[in-house]
Amino acid sequence: MIVAMAAVRLATRTGLPSLLLYLGIGVAMGQDGLGVRFDDAALTQVLGYAALVVILAEGGLGTTWQAIRPSLPAAGVLATAGVGVSVLVTAAGAHWLVGLDWRLALLIGAVVSSTDAAAVFSVLRRIPLPRRVTGLLEAESGFNDAPVVILVVAFATTEPLEPWYVLLGTMAAELAIGLAVGLAVGRLGALGLRHVALPASGLYPIAVLALVVLAYAGGALLHGSGFLAVYVAAVVLGNSRLPHGPAVRGFADGLAWVAQIGMFVLLGLLVTPHTMRDAVVPALVVGLVLVFAARPLSVVLSTAPFRTPWREQALLSWAGLRGAVPIVLATIPLVADVPGARRVFNVVFILVVVFTLLQGPTLPWVAARLRISDDTLGRDLGIESAPLEKLHGHLLSVALPEGSRMVGVEVGELRLPTGAAVTLVVRGGQSFVPGRTTVLAPRDELLVVTTDQVRDAAERRLRAVDRGGKLAGWLGVRI
Repeated sequence: MIVAMAAVRLATRTGLPSLLLYLGIGVAMGQDGLGVRFDDAALTQVLGYAALVVILAEGGLGTTWQAIRPSLPAAGVLATAGVGVSVLVTAAGAHWLVGLDWRLALLIGAVVSSTDAAAVFSVLRRIPLPRRVTGLLEAESGFNDAPVVILVVAFATTEPLEPWYVLLGTMAAELAIGLAVGLAVGRLGALGLRHVALPASGLYPIAVLALVVLAYAGGALLHGSGFLAVYVAAVVLGNSRLPHGPAVRGFADGLAWVAQIGMFVLLGLLVTPHTMRDAVVPALVVGLVLVFAARPLSVVLSTAPFRTPWREQALLSWAGLRGAVPIVLATIPLVADVPGARRVFNVVFILVVVFTLLQGPTLPWVAARLRISDDTLGRDLGIESAPLEKLHGHLLSVALPEGSRMVGVEVGELRLPTGAAVTLVVRGGQSFVPGRTTVLAPRDELLVVTTDQVRDAAERRLRAVDRGGKLAGWLGVRI
């Protein structure tokens, strides 16, 4: 863990994706390095799935609904129909250029067609891109794991393949069940956490983690997509203004780092480099087909109905980052003893390493050359809520971000609903009780006390003023 944390610092300074450094740690510890022998693909798959649940949960909790809402239709098409196009084009390249039989070619195409949530979330949040682009990429990476897992499981069998219409029907049913379970767990969980005060603030992050795991388990037990249920439940919870929200997100962020480190090191241990020489050329060929043909074609066909500009299509094509997800999925045929499964795993591993090293560090350069950036994006208004159970109220801690239009507004001009009041302002390390004519300044922190009945209305008003200033209501700014 200590070495991995040092690797994070190195990755930040050099621009290298940290996942490559974690994989390197695992390879260095493995059979061709320090001599640690590990070849349990089944255990790797189980722990990989568990890690993906945590990573998807963290991504969903950190996803802003306003950012992804306009992109949801395009993301849904890209995560379903786009995945199908990518699988077929990549499989055709693997069959005709590498010489794999159609079963293995389709299997490789399915395995590598999913973008990696961890890679996308970590890279995109450091690049100032328009919200519609980041929202589309984040939503796609959260959604496309589900259909890809279904396809990989269908292809990783020695039995004859189901007819295509049966496969599509199964996929639609599993996605629908996963969506329904995620929405139900997210909404009911948020309702419970907002109205039941737990005895310690440290219990809220644990409760949220338990809820997202419940979503996965519920989706899987109902023969639905557990991964989709996790992401949807996390998005709902993350946008429900939970009590101690920053602490919840901080806990999820730390747990996601642990999950990423453990998963990548484990995958590195599973690799035996001296047996992978024959997979280098096939991996490069399949990777070139994926990056320069399959991904661009799937993006163009999926986003054309939404009139996406060609510059954004080009960036979306290059930003289809792969990571741990394809390697974890490549363990499925290993566990199922599919003939040729070891070759598939080796090809996928090399492909992920080489093309992540190519795409990750160059993504900011590509965005700059395409002139796609948005340096004006500010941070969201930081509001942390703590329930006051015995007083039937809530205490809201509000931190004004840079660029907030609440700066310069008088406290009385906030026009909070009856039952809510600004009771304290912290400015420059000093606190004072404000009057109605107190003018808010940059980086102020406010303490707002509300009753249970107006808590949500008070928060909506604060966010509206943050975006539209004191005339937000008159200008039609709503949250």
